[in-house]
Formats: sequence, structure tokens, C-alpha cells
Amino acid sequence: MPIVVNLDVVMAQRKMSLNELAAQVGLTLANLSVLKNNHAKAVRFTTLEALCRALDCQPGDILAYLPETEEEMK
Repeated sequence: MPIVVNLDVVMAQRKMSLNELAAQVGLTLANLSVLKNNHAKAVRFTTLEALCRALDCQPGDILAYLPETEEEMK
């Protein structure tokens, strides 16, 4: 998948647990875990905004684009 979620990295840098972030953002642990483990198919802008506010970061700190290689596209 070309979009990678680096939420775990940002959380570790901020020394924030999944439980603490879920409480601040208003997401369930299950939904936040799906996002953190790079299994989400979409992210609402309101969720991204809440994550950035809670983690004091920019969207680009959480999301990264990694182009697929020729092999992965086959």
C-alpha cells in the first residue's frame, strides 16, 4: 500500500499510549488500532485533525506516501 501510517512512531516520540490517545481523540481502541497498524482504508479529516491536535504534529508526520515498485504493481 503506497500510503503508510506512522502513528506508532509519532506516539512513541510523544510517549503517548494508545489508551491515552484514544481518550483524547474520542476514538475506540479498536478503530485507533486499525489505523495504527496500517489496516485503515480511509481516514476522515476530522480524525486526522484530532490526531494532529492531540499529538501536536502535522498530517505529514502521521502519513507518508511510498510509491509502489514495479514488482508490487503486478
